[in-house]
Amino acid sequence: MPPETHYAKSGEVRIAYQVLGNGPLDLVFVPGFISNLDHYWDEPTLTHFLMRLASFSRLILFDKRGTGLSDRVGNLPTLEERMDDVRAVMDAAGSKRAAIFGVSEGGAMSLLFAATYPERCVALALYGTYAHFFSYVLPPDRFEAFVTRVDERWGSGASLAAFAPSRVGDERFTAWWARFERLGASPSAVIALMRMNTEIDVRHVLPIIRTPTLVLHRVGDTRVNVEGGRNLAQGINGARYLELPGNDHVLWAADVDAAAGAIEEFLTGSRSHVESDRVLTTVLFTDIVDSTRRLAELGDNAWKGLIERHDHIARQEIARYRGREVKTLGDGFVVTFDGPARAIRCAGAIGDAVRSLGLELRSGLHTGEVEVKGDDITGIAVNTAARVSSLAGAGEVLVSATVRDLVAGSGIRFVEFGPCSLKGIDDEVRLFRVA
Repeated sequence: MPPETHYAKSGEVRIAYQVLGNGPLDLVFVPGFISNLDHYWDEPTLTHFLMRLASFSRLILFDKRGTGLSDRVGNLPTLEERMDDVRAVMDAAGSKRAAIFGVSEGGAMSLLFAATYPERCVALALYGTYAHFFSYVLPPDRFEAFVTRVDERWGSGASLAAFAPSRVGDERFTAWWARFERLGASPSAVIALMRMNTEIDVRHVLPIIRTPTLVLHRVGDTRVNVEGGRNLAQGINGARYLELPGNDHVLWAADVDAAAGAIEEFLTGSRSHVESDRVLTTVLFTDIVDSTRRLAELGDNAWKGLIERHDHIARQEIARYRGREVKTLGDGFVVTFDGPARAIRCAGAIGDAVRSLGLELRSGLHTGEVEVKGDDITGIAVNTAARVSSLAGAGEVLVSATVRDLVAGSGIRFVEFGPCSLKGIDDEVRLFRVA
């Protein structure tokens, strides 16, 4: 469930905001040029990112004036007016001092806020942002062509290629992005905002910043050139700079844990989600039933196309349930989860979804301690999950007693499969079929 939405009054304009988490530090998230608080929570990777931030802070979210759930305005808002909305939201949320996290265009607002209200800004984090629009976003000779494309196709999700190229072809994310466009702002409002953004030039503000600052930027960012981030870090005295891999401008289009971990460590001095050598996790193995026979029936090319569609569906559900793909096995996946209930529901969702392709899946889960070796995992828990999966029938999700016990009270029902001897495991293991 999304957090409750409240409204702060900034002059005569109502600004929508939400608060979640109860950490010792207030953290204000300043979004890019459009946002919609309610729609945020329909995208699993974004939800995961926000929950990571809220795990170590009292997180304050808001929609800028003219966008999302906030008031639409007749006159084009200035950067100063929108910056002042940050102060109004902090006042309404009872926040006297906060760390400010600005994304893209929101970074320019955040820089201006830190310079104007240094007593209220304890720290500053910036992602994918810039001090001068024409230098790092779009040169003047390319701007009007971009505006024309926006005018013709806004609301269809077509802008995804410019903001998150890695998600082009992902039907679920594209549909979410199209709604994000429509719920964020109308085409006319977007064009007006973009024209206002061309006037952004806060280069003169950089030397004034005395607030501890972290600058994050993806090295291949297709929307804001990485030189924009490097320029900020060079211009702000004592700023820390971290380049992230990838080419997406939208932070939550790809892995968000590296960014969340860097922000947490910068603001708190440590990371609560540090990857250790040995961790307790739920391991899921999935496998396509009779894959060898289906390959022989279909032939290599048809089978390859079917597997690609299977993998796409599986990855959508893995992201939705906040799993971490460890590797693909050709006709299945190895995935880890920090919650067994989500792992079970993910296994069921993948099985249901790929049935539309004429495929049946079997899945096995076990919770235990694994050893992390780079991107891979090893240990008895991994072997156990693999053996459990091999015993599942077509369309079945089979779990160990450990998993069953850990999800007590979740509403998930089980049927006893029976005690089994698993190869490489000394003791018999009680297994349960998800009803």
